[in-house]
Amino acid sequence: MLNLITKSALLKPLSASARVSLTRPFSTTLVRANAGTSTGEGEYKNIISEKKGKVGLITLNRPKALNALSSALFHEVNDALFKFDADEGVGAIVITGSEKAFAAGADIKEMKDNVAIECYKNNFLGHWTDITKVKKPIIAAVNGFALGGGCELAMMCDIIYAGEKAVFGQPEIKLGTIPGAGGTQRLVKAVGKSKAMEICLTGSVNLNAEEAANLGLVSKVLPADQLVDEAIKTAEKIATMSQPMVQMVKEAINQSFELSLSSGLLYERRMFQNTFGTHDQREGMGAFVEKRKPTFQNK
Repeated sequence: MLNLITKSALLKPLSASARVSLTRPFSTTLVRANAGTSTGEGEYKNIISEKKGKVGLITLNRPKALNALSSALFHEVNDALFKFDADEGVGAIVITGSEKAFAAGADIKEMKDNVAIECYKNNFLGHWTDITKVKKPIIAAVNGFALGGGCELAMMCDIIYAGEKAVFGQPEIKLGTIPGAGGTQRLVKAVGKSKAMEICLTGSVNLNAEEAANLGLVSKVLPADQLVDEAIKTAEKIATMSQPMVQMVKEAINQSFELSLSSGLLYERRMFQNTFGTHDQREGMGAFVEKRKPTFQNK
């Protein structure tokens, strides 16, 4: 947890991929959590939530605290995410911060007096896992600092785009604690054991944007002033696809972190087989054969 940048920052997000029984046929009805529609800036104190065409855009908005991830901020993020997830007019979501900081960490002032038994009883940071329940793809557009919980939040997203001056790190050990929202779990899967150990054990070895891209943590590095626009463009492209198929791809890839190779291959094959007979599979393949653009109906 930590924010060495301001002393009120840092910490946690978590993991989990939606699970579907391999024996249960895939439903072409989109599964949605929490009813609602996209929201406006006035509804929240710590974020800005808005729709850009078929894209939901969430901007972390605590500039004086370098977007430190307080409980209030994270509850607002979750609320906005689930409203976009329930909005049939939204096909993908982008989360970003400011040019100086995506999120410099969890709010240390808020958590410094916690005691272990209360953390356990109240499932401290448990709500951070809610982001992983969102069915639609989420792109993190990271400018500036993504440290501690900020790095973990980015890793909870499905795609990470980084501005040229982005910095990723897990400095919690300098605060006398450890990463608690996926830093020791997701980071090693992205960059390998040795680099993850170095980052988490020293608390001072950070990755710049190019290093993060070379190691596979980041998909693309962009000029800071183009970052959000490019993330939205990618989200718009995703939003034109069949949404049930988009959700199946996200689910299948996330399951690869939970399953053995043989189980994962079976899981993928069952999902693939279940796409046949859907309208969008017939339309997509028919359009290919007929050399025209498909018109998906999300069913």
